[in-house]
Amino acid sequence: MRKPPVVKDVVRRFMPGVHRLVVSVRQKRAREACQRYVAELFAPEDEALRSLRREMAAAGLPEIYISAEEGRLLQVLLKAVAARQVVELGTLGGYSAIWMARALPEDGRLITVEREPRRAELARRYIARAGLGDRVEVRVGEALQLLEPLKAAGPFDAVFIDADKQNYPRYLEWCGDVVRAGGLVIADNAFKGGQVVDDTVQDDEVRGIREFNRRLARDPRFTAIVVPTRDGVAIGVVN
Repeated sequence: MRKPPVVKDVVRRFMPGVHRLVVSVRQKRAREACQRYVAELFAPEDEALRSLRREMAAAGLPEIYISAEEGRLLQVLLKAVAARQVVELGTLGGYSAIWMARALPEDGRLITVEREPRRAELARRYIARAGLGDRVEVRVGEALQLLEPLKAAGPFDAVFIDADKQNYPRYLEWCGDVVRAGGLVIADNAFKGGQVVDDTVQDDEVRGIREFNRRLARDPRFTAIVVPTRDGVAIGVVN
């Protein structure tokens, strides 16, 4: 005897648009659940990081800092290349700096660059609170203007780029000169909220990210990939 169709079969056959929407919602919920799972299992925050996030929110700073699981990814990458000398372009409140500095040896050094003095001061305070003041130096100024002076502190084992997106290609060129062979170039927001694949979006930041991705993919100096976590993390190994 033929079984009567269940609701989901009827929806799939006669209402394909609704069915696709339901599947999409389920997939989105599953991705979010997996992100929480990874963060809770592999990247639990301590009180210093939680308190910093609360203060950044209270100060009205934009929520553009990395996620906890991305912080853990940065730690894994830095440990993998035995990083001792690291540069960060774009400090914000120091959240990513704390994650990275914790992956460095006691004699390691992270130089992080922030253009806003108020943000830099917040970062210094929380970096000291995390017990990392001896490993992290916060420099204030426009990243492009500080690149040349930074060369004197190199070569570097890794550079993490999370500053003004329109200048990502110029930062990549600088990295090619100052990161050692076998070192890493890492950049956040490689997807720019999905706008990199939307041809109708042509603002300077999106064009900068697209050009950065193209150069990183094609430049023979790098072996690279974009890891599709959150907003995309580009990772290049210097050949």
